[in-house]
Amino acid sequence: MEPAISTSSDPTLWIGTDTCALGPYRADLVETYWRWEQDPTLLVGYGRQAPESLEARTEGMAHQLRGGNIRFTIYDRTSGEPVPAGVATLLPDHAVRTAEYIIMLAPEARGRGLGTQATRLALDYAFHITNLRMVWLKVLAPNAAGIRAYEKAGFHAAGNLREAGYWLGKACDEVIMDAVAGDFDGPSVVKSLLAGK
Repeated sequence: MEPAISTSSDPTLWIGTDTCALGPYRADLVETYWRWEQDPTLLVGYGRQAPESLEARTEGMAHQLRGGNIRFTIYDRTSGEPVPAGVATLLPDHAVRTAEYIIMLAPEARGRGLGTQATRLALDYAFHITNLRMVWLKVLAPNAAGIRAYEKAGFHAAGNLREAGYWLGKACDEVIMDAVAGDFDGPSVVKSLLAGK
């Protein structure tokens, strides 16, 4: 995969490969983000109980844009043109140099490895730009596809929170997974960009 970065204004791509890129979170995509968030499979995967109105989501967007979290729009570049395909978020705790990771993919972007690629890029950014030492996440235990994707991206199971979530109406465990900077085995797009200068 050839490293790529773009400084063009539409859209801005911060880091990426030939098939996936991360760019800034965008206010003009609030309705697209909202549509993805109402997908029933995403509601099940996150354990959410109810959809959200577009009005409430638009109001929340202004708060998110001002907040201290690191939010990315995920772009699918397989067709050549970068197409918005999801959102990845790092919720940092700067005092201990760690962050929680959350990803959401559009229904049409799932099942093609894009989530794994985006997660690797987010870890690359977290470890080599934000200088975090550990990133962690929670995933519902029945979400086997999600767990496999996180493992491929570099996360390892760290433990379970027993009966902390719900999956299709039944209580289930949440799996805690973590990735540490010392285990990130690349390839690193960030390092490649610096080596090329």
